[in-house]
Amino acid sequence: MKITRKDFPRPLDLKTGRIDLSHGAGGRAMAQLVEEMFLAAFDNDLLRQGNDQAAFAVPPGRMVMSTDSYVISPLFFPGGDIGSLAVHGTINDVAMAGARPLYLSAGFIIEEGFALADLARIVQSMAKASKEAGVPVVTGDTKVVERGKGDGVFINTAGIGVLPEGMAISGDRARPGDALLISGSLGDHGVAVMSQRASLGFETEIQSDSAALHGLVAAMLDACPSGINVLRDPTRGGLAATLNEIARQSGVGMVLREAAIPVKEAVRGACELLGLDPLHVANEGKLIAICDPAQAETLLSAMRAHPLGRDAAIIGHVVEDDHHFVQMETAFGGARVVDWLAGDQLPRIC
Repeated sequence: MKITRKDFPRPLDLKTGRIDLSHGAGGRAMAQLVEEMFLAAFDNDLLRQGNDQAAFAVPPGRMVMSTDSYVISPLFFPGGDIGSLAVHGTINDVAMAGARPLYLSAGFIIEEGFALADLARIVQSMAKASKEAGVPVVTGDTKVVERGKGDGVFINTAGIGVLPEGMAISGDRARPGDALLISGSLGDHGVAVMSQRASLGFETEIQSDSAALHGLVAAMLDACPSGINVLRDPTRGGLAATLNEIARQSGVGMVLREAAIPVKEAVRGACELLGLDPLHVANEGKLIAICDPAQAETLLSAMRAHPLGRDAAIIGHVVEDDHHFVQMETAFGGARVVDWLAGDQLPRIC
């Protein structure tokens, strides 16, 4: 028998209520949390069936699947929160294969004592991001851990999409001579999150660039249906880590032009204050494209015509290099190696 609102004597107290262990125990309290918090926000035909899985028709083509977990601190930051970030991040991972994202799952691990008002804010933000992207959350799970055993809330999402037959976009397909493009300015997300860390104590007007990029990818593929070899969103570790990873996957080197890489002055200033390099700072709404050099200008025009690619730029090219180095021609006419770091400059950035 399906549980409905009439089975609950009182609605959730979204002003002063807090999560307790009963909300993860599988009984009436958990059913009420799912009904009034999650189903109310994510409502769609598949989720409304109330099953532990979702069954759906699959369009022609190959399937793409990705999963990610979000542990960002703080949970709320300028330009977003853990909820919208979880949607955008997983959609983007699917889209970087050139796939059209179809559906999401969402798993919540919530700490005992977490405010229902904050949980509602996160869930509403997540639902808004999902609906704006046109990629519904069709199944999910909720667990509650004891006070002190978590950090408010962690979210795991998985996404699936469909990839047209014949399309091959992958990190091992960069070739010498290919052009490197970035869809916009670097470091916005990392600096926005860092500005909210109590231990860092600086202010900035920069907002996170968190966004779903599948619309931009679709526009790029319409303009260049066969010339794009690699797509990747430079999240943890930033541009530097992402390009080093691709260089090793493809067995090539890369050369960047520092003067061509877009970085906002506020981001540059914050990085100088903190002793960071913008190339290593996380992004959540930017992508790297590596393409046939003959199609670079066409691709650049398509990117700049989209709202999420207005500041796109060609920033370098792929070269032969047995060492797989990423190098940069500096603004002062020198050169340096852009290595990836042994760890993250700032943990829990996504």
